Amino acid sequence: MRSQGPATAVVGYADRVSVTPGEECGLYVSTTASSFRVSAFRVGWYGGAEARLVWSSGRIPGRVQAEPHLTSGTRTVRTDWKRTLAFSTAGWPEGAYLLRLDAEGGHQRYVPLIVRSTLGAGRTVLMHAPATWQAYNRWGGYSLYEGPSGAYAARSLAVSFDRPYDSSGAEKFLVYERAAVVLAERLGIPLAYTTGTDVHRDPAVLRGARAVICLGHDEYWTPEQRRHVTQARDAGTNVAFLGANTCFRRVRLEQGEARPDRTVVCYKSSFRADPCYSTHPTLVTTDFRQAPGADPESSMTGVLYEGYPTDAPYVVHAADHWLHEGTGVRPGDGFGHLVGVEYDRVTPGAPVPEPLEITAHSSLVCNGRRSTSDSAYYTVPSGAGVFATGTMRWVEALMAGTPDGGHDHGMDARTRAFVTRTTENLLHAFALGPAARHRPAPRPNVKQVYKGST
Repeated sequence: MRSQGPATAVVGYADRVSVTPGEECGLYVSTTASSFRVSAFRVGWYGGAEARLVWSSGRIPGRVQAEPHLTSGTRTVRTDWKRTLAFSTAGWPEGAYLLRLDAEGGHQRYVPLIVRSTLGAGRTVLMHAPATWQAYNRWGGYSLYEGPSGAYAARSLAVSFDRPYDSSGAEKFLVYERAAVVLAERLGIPLAYTTGTDVHRDPAVLRGARAVICLGHDEYWTPEQRRHVTQARDAGTNVAFLGANTCFRRVRLEQGEARPDRTVVCYKSSFRADPCYSTHPTLVTTDFRQAPGADPESSMTGVLYEGYPTDAPYVVHAADHWLHEGTGVRPGDGFGHLVGVEYDRVTPGAPVPEPLEITAHSSLVCNGRRSTSDSAYYTVPSGAGVFATGTMRWVEALMAGTPDGGHDHGMDARTRAFVTRTTENLLHAFALGPAARHRPAPRPNVKQVYKGST
């Protein structure tokens, strides 16, 4: 991207989080330029290039759209914009797309769009996280974290997809997802694409899938999405969590202005004000581990989110694990800055599936308190294997030290090589089907690693 320009230079959003190939999609664009163009790039691996132009529009007249409106009570920012254009995705391959808006004069913004798969049988499913993208989106002054003043108390209790994303328009995708897509496509394994909001609505894409991959920051889940992923695991689908803080917040998806599932509801610490509090306690939108309806995420992920912020070396524990084949690591080898900025750990006393093996065990300090971060691997009776990295920087490390590395937090080429090879081992193994049938079983070691802990 050359230049974002001022906040009003050019911004837009799609009327759908995802489409199936051939489906029409609408774009809503506001720009101070007299005209703009749209280019659709599919992210992947094209002989070294990491995206391919699939479609481009002609010149489109620009216009400044109306100011957004704020819903009282939940402080939800929505636009009431006129649709600028519609386009068909006929002939577009399934995959992750960036729609680039190019305003006359040179300013640019992205609009993310997933062209989703309807069938995932025999494939590795990449599951994107638009609910999390939207939770952090500050466009219009409000996110699920803060209001215009920066105060938590003024935050939205529900956020809408009927508005642009802030910053580049696709920041969360670019930082936490793009590099994993590129790597998976480079490996040539059969892939399918979906989103958490689509899995919430319909789990069909997970039926018969070899694996489902949750990418680098996938914090906001509905109970339905979690149930569908867990059911897939228990039917033999491997699961990988390439981040931290996964499935931490329980959300609901509600109607938008014109389409269903366009609003992400999460009351967090104000959960007693949630309309479901007295009638449907398992749907109350707070942390999964909190009452009412407490169900810690560790029963699915194997690890429990603990804290933010931290910056620490990632320390290998089980160097001879099959995940580390070809990396040359030894027990105790460390990789600087790979643990951060949020982290998970295996927490004694929290529910975890067994047998579970800690593969990395990293000491850290978070807010003045000493703790640890863990990577963990477990299997279930269906044969499915589940791996969690325990750090949010895993996908970022795939780009560390490269021109596209962005904020690599000081991670170097050695770290990139280790994370890349480990991820390749993981994806190749999981693409073969239930991991317990063709890879060594976990060697339970939680009690050994956490001697004396409670």
